[in-house]
Amino acid sequence: MSLILTWIASAIALYVVTQFVPGVHVSGVQATLIAALVIGLVNATLGNLLKLLTLPIGCLTLGLSSLTINALMFLVAANFVPGFHVDGFIPALIGSIAMSIVTGALHFVLTAVFGSGDKKA
Repeated sequence: MSLILTWIASAIALYVVTQFVPGVHVSGVQATLIAALVIGLVNATLGNLLKLLTLPIGCLTLGLSSLTINALMFLVAANFVPGFHVDGFIPALIGSIAMSIVTGALHFVLTAVFGSGDKKA
């Protein structure tokens, strides 16, 4: 799936999360698109670094520390994007879990509709 479709799917997922998770707010379409981009960038950089550094703790907690790191990355992204606000850690935790679920479902649907894009010649 193309990068633009993934970004739009993440933005749609973030909008859905703001509608159903109390404490997660976004002010408009532009803020939603920017927040989805920043969440992706923060998770791809700082999130992966933290998961690597806390790998022993992750093994001991059977991966539950990863949920905490995702919630923290959600909060970090909210600090960088004007118009995107998270009220605290618990809304960030619920919002990051919900966003993962919604993004996964959208990715599944978009892959079924548009194909994986990994066609070999």
